[in-house]
Amino acid sequence: MTDRVVLAYSGGLDTSVAIPYLAEKTGAEVIAVAVDVGQGGEDMEEIRKRAIACGAVEAELVDARDEFAAEYCLPAVRANALYMDRYPLVSALSRPLIVKHLVEAARKHGGTIVSHGCTGKGNDQVRFEVGIGSLAPHLKVIAPARDYAWTRDKAIEYAESKGLPIDVSHRSPYSVDQNVFGRAVETGFLEDIWNGPIEDIYSYTASPALQRDPDEVVITFDQGIPVAIDGETVTPLQAIVEMNRRAGAQGVGRIDMVEDRLVGIKSREIYEAPGAIALITAHQELENVTVERDVARFKKSVDQRWGELVYDGLWYSPLRKALDVFIAETQKHVSGEIRMTLHGGRAVVSGRRSEDSLYNFDLATYDEGDKFDQSLAKGFVDLWGLPSRLAAQRDAK
Repeated sequence: MTDRVVLAYSGGLDTSVAIPYLAEKTGAEVIAVAVDVGQGGEDMEEIRKRAIACGAVEAELVDARDEFAAEYCLPAVRANALYMDRYPLVSALSRPLIVKHLVEAARKHGGTIVSHGCTGKGNDQVRFEVGIGSLAPHLKVIAPARDYAWTRDKAIEYAESKGLPIDVSHRSPYSVDQNVFGRAVETGFLEDIWNGPIEDIYSYTASPALQRDPDEVVITFDQGIPVAIDGETVTPLQAIVEMNRRAGAQGVGRIDMVEDRLVGIKSREIYEAPGAIALITAHQELENVTVERDVARFKKSVDQRWGELVYDGLWYSPLRKALDVFIAETQKHVSGEIRMTLHGGRAVVSGRRSEDSLYNFDLATYDEGDKFDQSLAKGFVDLWGLPSRLAAQRDAK
């Protein structure tokens, strides 16, 4: 029986060339799997036709936009997931979902090999292969760009020699990865970290410097999940798409950073994630109102670790699953409304309202009706500072 390779297919040069190349190298039939995670661009049916034209024996299209939003992006919002306190895991979140569908396709079509287009320098090779190993450890993995030293120039030459139906004349100076949660841009002149980004690289966001009126929005959450925008009920996907539109129009969500890659090098990355940044900002503020102090303090370390696990390709790890249980417990009272002003590249919270709020006006006010018994404070302060005073007395001897 002929081996079958299941290829993560994007429709671009590298993965299109990989179809006949893998067939030649392995003698296997190639099944192309294109997963729609809201990346936009070409029509998915055109991508499927191109895969067949390049030699795939079958090509599958998976519309995973709702699944990606609900089961991958929203857990990241509930975890306030920002790698290095800045990056909302745009690419990292999509990889375990793509892996899941690659493994399902391998089972369906009797595939024995899975292939992806990642290089040996990036994080994605880890995310794909660790994920595949977690779900289907029997599958072999081939990465042509890494395993066969496959350069872009070689790919262009190969595509022309084979007459593949792909345009090799246009070569972007950047490497771009995007989905509904955001967009990542790297390489080209950006590799000199003294060079500032130019306006041409942005697609999801307008310039924050443009003159425009502020946009006020009210986001309603139910147990940490955005369920309405300005009173209109939304699905998780609709919430992200709408906040991409509104926050993006105000220049919210631009990130220029040098990040620590999993493989040990530092990399300059430009991200656009208007919806992600706006939703996480709103969610963090609602947690400030509804989550008890010690739980909130501990959750910060859990959120950070959760983000690191996802960035490092460990979505399917036992620890990530265990942390999800803790996070779900913390979200039971994270329900209510957050009002935000979107303007000048910032999403600024201006109002909070929740039936589960721990903010008590009668205790917080300094005016008439104050129910806080200030006579209790002196004894509390004395006891609270006792260990420090004892240590100071000892050190003074």
